[in-house]
Amino acid sequence: MTPLYVQLAAVLRRQIARGELSGRLPSVKDLQQQYEVAQGTAERAFALLREEGLVRSGQGRGHFVVPESERPA
Repeated sequence: MTPLYVQLAAVLRRQIARGELSGRLPSVKDLQQQYEVAQGTAERAFALLREEGLVRSGQGRGHFVVPESERPA
């Protein structure tokens, strides 16, 4: 079975690809409530998207979609 954080990252990845998410992303707390997951699950999903170059994070600022022109090929 696929880990929940991987499933959540896939949902967010699809939304980013379709242009449904851009700019500032929902907070970890918002994701927890919307998808009924633990804080660690939401944080790991964001970490996975950061590793892929789709998301940037700033301490105390939140998570942001990296513009398509700045993403790795």
